[in-house]
Amino acid sequence: MTHGFDKDYWEQHWQDRPSGPGSMAGDPPHPYLARELTGLVPGTALDAGCGAGAEALWLAAQGWQVTAADISAQALARAAERAAASGAGDRVRWVEADLGAWTPDTEFDLVTTHYAHPAGPQLDFYDRIASWVAPGGTLLLVGHLHTHGHNGHGHGGGPPAEASVTAAAVTARLDGAGWTVETAEELRRTLPGPHGSTRTLDDVVVRATRRS
Repeated sequence: MTHGFDKDYWEQHWQDRPSGPGSMAGDPPHPYLARELTGLVPGTALDAGCGAGAEALWLAAQGWQVTAADISAQALARAAERAAASGAGDRVRWVEADLGAWTPDTEFDLVTTHYAHPAGPQLDFYDRIASWVAPGGTLLLVGHLHTHGHNGHGHGGGPPAEASVTAAAVTARLDGAGWTVETAEELRRTLPGPHGSTRTLDDVVVRATRRS
């Protein structure tokens, strides 16, 4: 099954998702944020495809001034609810935008994305948002690992092949003259789900610093 990953797809995706603990909308921020970004001096950050806002609000709580962009109004509505309860929402600017067409008016000290699936090719999307990192800034990409045997059913049963990558494929797009790759890993983690269930994610994590 091929997904369009357009606005209609993502609005339906978020409308169908429950909220609260054990759901995507209630998930804590991804652990890769703290692991990869602790020690960086907070500055400006872009969370590209912010979903329900967990990562954007974590960054804000660490002192970052965050622009959080997502194509889905449903996702941003959930993010706004979460921000109101977080105490850090005043450091986040929420933007409804198609990241395949929208261009920010500034570069950022940090650009990060977590499982965002664009309408176009995944690696082209990473190229696009990487161009928004300021010299000396950081790019942190977290995506679904491309493995054999994808069933193509999306988030309910594993990501479709067109929404997945490998660490090698991502780092091959980062020009060695322009980037220093700090992390390039393929990892597996298990998350709690509703009613005592669990779900397993196969992740790609790439962090790179743009050369000044």
